[in-house]
Amino acid sequence: MDSNKLKSIIESILFVSGEPIKVKKIATIAKLSGGEIKRGIEILKQDFVSANRGIRIIEKDNEIQLATNSENAEYINDFLKNEMEQGLTRSSLETLAIVAYRGPLTRIEVEQVRGVNCTFTLRYLLLRGLIDRIENPNDSRSWHYKISFDFLKKLNFARIEDLPRYEELKKEAEKVKPT
Repeated sequence: MDSNKLKSIIESILFVSGEPIKVKKIATIAKLSGGEIKRGIEILKQDFVSANRGIRIIEKDNEIQLATNSENAEYINDFLKNEMEQGLTRSSLETLAIVAYRGPLTRIEVEQVRGVNCTFTLRYLLLRGLIDRIENPNDSRSWHYKISFDFLKKLNFARIEDLPRYEELKKEAEKVKPT
């Protein structure tokens, strides 16, 4: 396969994933060998460094993930601080409501309800401390998202069941659980 096409595939998968992903999984998705994917990752890493790009690839335990260039840490910190000081966006509020009334649930389940990719919104809510990520008991490769204690504290609720119409809406959500 052409190295530009290979890099493009890997970069796209990493971008959409938003979380660490196993090299083997990328190979399966791309219908290529693990060796081809590793070659593509190395070329992509070199490209990022040589072009002084704002992103890098980090690796751990045969998993890879996109990350920001550490040289830009000051700017990323300022951006995140600014984002944290602003109110929640409509998409953040929708995602938060889904997690509150239907959680704990996986990212895929949130996306089935919202109909759009929620990776960055969930990460944003995690950074703000409004949701927690816990290991999925049914699949160790994914996470469940649930409301955090900080969420309850900020809304001055003693427990999640104190949310408006919680019992009613929780039962409704169970009836139409995504498949």
